[in-house]
Amino acid sequence: MEIKRKKTRVINVGSVKIGGSNPIVVQSMTKSKLKNKTAIIKEINELTNVGSEIIRIAIPEEESIYQLKSLIDEGVFKVPVVADIHFDYNLALKSLDIGADCVRINPGNIGYMDRVSKIIKKAKDKKAAIRIGVNSGSIEKRILKKNNGNIVDSMVESVLKYVRFFENHDFYNFKVSAKASSVLDTVNVYEKISDKIDYPLHLGVTEAGPLFRGSIKSALGLGILLSKGIGDTIRVSITGKSSIEVKAAYTILNNLNLRKRGVDIVSCPTCGRTEVDLYSIVSEVENIASDIKKPLKLAVMGCIVNGPGEAKDADLGIAFGNEKAALFIKGKVLKRVKNDIIIDEFEKELNKLIKGDL
Repeated sequence: MEIKRKKTRVINVGSVKIGGSNPIVVQSMTKSKLKNKTAIIKEINELTNVGSEIIRIAIPEEESIYQLKSLIDEGVFKVPVVADIHFDYNLALKSLDIGADCVRINPGNIGYMDRVSKIIKKAKDKKAAIRIGVNSGSIEKRILKKNNGNIVDSMVESVLKYVRFFENHDFYNFKVSAKASSVLDTVNVYEKISDKIDYPLHLGVTEAGPLFRGSIKSALGLGILLSKGIGDTIRVSITGKSSIEVKAAYTILNNLNLRKRGVDIVSCPTCGRTEVDLYSIVSEVENIASDIKKPLKLAVMGCIVNGPGEAKDADLGIAFGNEKAALFIKGKVLKRVKNDIIIDEFEKELNKLIKGDL
């Protein structure tokens, strides 16, 4: 199956192009407090290293503006930065003044339309972008009442209202998000919006939950939409480390053949034939491969049944026996070594793969 992406307009968020035939952009949001400069710089660097192509930062009060400016002025950001604004439109104006590449606003809580007009004008002047971010939990009461409490219809109406408002102000460098914590609501909203506008869409299931549940909900919601060609930029939202959000996003894109970055680890679920502690071995392989950016498929199999045959497309794999394990490349056994040294041998061959010696 080949996914045919919907062609959307191209917008610029700093140096990153979103929409059209450009790659689907992966982004995340920092979780550290801006006032904790050491922690926020560490997190920004971690996000950049794992492949976050845009970084969003919450700007909850005036003090945050000066803290963000310090980071921008010191060149901490190697990728575009988005200032996340709620309630106070002045924070959006000031964020753009200090060099934010984009502001994310939720029109439902920004207030009067003249405030939105001022943000649009400032973004025009600064050649910056805006993200119209509508969330299911903050829909205008008037719109919700008009639609008899129907969340999906209310979100769609809210998005279209602000899209037309932006267009009437001759501003087109914007993207749209319409997130719900419900997977089905999220899918329905984005499908309807995609049918009505051609602006780039930022996908996500908001407040998806802790790592296990949040990853599954995000994979479902984003996977369904991406498989239909909908979506130009994504964020996986989980209660956990922001770097894990980025890794989860790439895992979703990799498995849909929409992006290729980092390793894909396949491993068998284990059964009564397994003679080793495959759980800890897989964790060890994950740790070894955690910082690899080259797209590789690695396999860790617990017995000969799920050995090189079932993982023959893996760039490098292990199949365990009672005392020895087979190390294989693209289904062909390279060597057989004792189980207690197989990880060392695996790492040696993996390093060769990364360097291109295999």
